[in-house]
Amino acid sequence: MPGFTKELHYETELVLKICKKGKSVPEEMAGEYFKEIGLGFDFTARDLQQKCKEKGLPWEVSKAFDHSAPICNTFIPKKKLPDHIRFQLKVNGKVVQDGNSADMIFSFSRVISYVSQFITLSPGDLLYTGTPAGVGPVKPGDKLEGFLEGKKMLTCKIK
Repeated sequence: MPGFTKELHYETELVLKICKKGKSVPEEMAGEYFKEIGLGFDFTARDLQQKCKEKGLPWEVSKAFDHSAPICNTFIPKKKLPDHIRFQLKVNGKVVQDGNSADMIFSFSRVISYVSQFITLSPGDLLYTGTPAGVGPVKPGDKLEGFLEGKKMLTCKIK
C-alpha cells in the first residue's frame, strides 16, 4: 500500500494481450489483434484522485504508481473461453465483484480500436478493459483473489 494514500481501491479487469502491431485499427478488425485474455487488478488512490480533480489537475498519478496494476502470470487463449466471460474478485474469501464481459460498456473490439487511435499497439501490450460493480477499498492484510471462468488467476496480499 503506497504511503501517499489512505484510500486505496481495487478494480478487477479482464486484460487483453495484444498479438500484432496496429495503428487506427478498425473495430471490425480488432478481434485479430488479441488471442489471449488474462486478469488484472487496477488499484486507485481515491483520495489523491479527488484532490487532483478538485484542483483541475490530471489524475493519472492516482492510478499509475508502483504496483498499481498486478496481473496474472498465465493468459488463456480466447478460443478456449466462452463468448461471454465471467470474472470475479474475492477479498478475504468474500465475493465482492462478479462480472461478465457481456455487461461491459465497451466491447473488446471497441477498446482496441479506440486505444489504437492514439497509441500504436505492439505484440505483448496489455489492455485493461474495465471493471464490474463492486469496487471498494483495501487495507493492509487484505487478500485479493481474482478468478476467470472459475479458475484462480491472481492472488495479491496488501502490505
